[in-house]
Amino acid sequence: MNDIYLYAKTDAGLSLDEIRVALLESLEGRDLHKVLILPPDFTRFHSNAGFITNVYYHALVDSGVQVDILPALGTHVPVTREQWATMFGDIPYERMLVHNWRTDVVQLGQIPADFVSEITEGLWTDPVVAEVNRRVMDESYDLIISPGQVVPHEVIGMANHAKNLFVGVGGSDMINKSHMIGAVYGMERMMGKDNTPVRKLFDYGMAHFLNRRPLLFVLTVNTAPGGHIHTHGLFIGEGRDCLTEAVKLAQQKNIDFVPHGLRKCVVYLDPSEFKSTWLGNKAVYRTRMAMADGGELIVLAPGVERFGEDDQVDKLIRKYGYRGRLHTLEAFRKPENQDLRDNMGAAAHLIHGSSDGRFTITYAVKNITKEEVEGVGFVAADYDEMAKKYDPHALQYGYNTVDGEQIYFIPNPALGLWIDRERFEKEN
Repeated sequence: MNDIYLYAKTDAGLSLDEIRVALLESLEGRDLHKVLILPPDFTRFHSNAGFITNVYYHALVDSGVQVDILPALGTHVPVTREQWATMFGDIPYERMLVHNWRTDVVQLGQIPADFVSEITEGLWTDPVVAEVNRRVMDESYDLIISPGQVVPHEVIGMANHAKNLFVGVGGSDMINKSHMIGAVYGMERMMGKDNTPVRKLFDYGMAHFLNRRPLLFVLTVNTAPGGHIHTHGLFIGEGRDCLTEAVKLAQQKNIDFVPHGLRKCVVYLDPSEFKSTWLGNKAVYRTRMAMADGGELIVLAPGVERFGEDDQVDKLIRKYGYRGRLHTLEAFRKPENQDLRDNMGAAAHLIHGSSDGRFTITYAVKNITKEEVEGVGFVAADYDEMAKKYDPHALQYGYNTVDGEQIYFIPNPALGLWIDRERFEKEN
């Protein structure tokens, strides 16, 4: 099929009917009997992949096609029944398959050490094993549909496309090493960019290991002012070009430049979406390039009740904390810290979630004790007290004045990347 690119004519975005027509067009001329859909999980609710999956599901089932749905969980917890209904509508919950990144994968091959060393400027010299969920390699599927949002990302630069496969339904070696490669190379060198070292890893995997699989990528570029999804572009294709085009639009829609470094930034984490600092630290990742040295980042996190998405990672975060890049790398290299070495993704997350001492990070929570928050390296605050002063339902996106002080408010950090233009222009 030819790629289908659809651009919204106004800031309101594409209509659901416009999206539906394009999705149905992408199925034309295909003789299908069994289809696998790999949507993101609830943490990517604003991708509009729930609606996209619903349209595909009904169109295919009505045509007599068997449809299986395997959310691209990565290391996240499975989608709950309530989340499923909110995101995917009337698709039966029983149609969901659950990916286990430790046990459900098959090995495809190895990305050689010399290639990895070349793309990372010698910062990482080990080979990387490419794995995917065994169903991706099941030849009984006539088509594998991978929907998701292209948006700035701390590990890869711009999320989605092959990342949905090698991380979303991937295995431990790729997940762990790709995260460490991104952390060692430097997230601020990559966020918002396309051809980063981690992206090159995934491109290599696509070209060498998945080039014969019937993959269809359905990529969106969205914003969500006031929590309402606006889809500015839809890019459907079987190769790499659809990602290239989506990245161009996402760089326009999802990167916000502020004129100067932010002295105080307040970020709100929707409790239905953010239950852990593993996810909630998007508040750190996506704002760190906008924060001024010596500034304060306040994270309003009423739903955060744990650190890791699973018990093992939660223990590692509690043990090692968000202490900065150099501290974490030092701990990672010590032979006695085998638990951290065995979980490179967690080590990378600890690096990403720290400000490296440039600015303070205050977590305002309801469901974790002050001692626990301070134990992992953050400043702790009472949510109700902070929300009374910085009311997330009263503040407007961007600059606000609170008690005579200028603050910058971000209602959802997952949908963008914020950069200090003054610093950016000086360093680039």
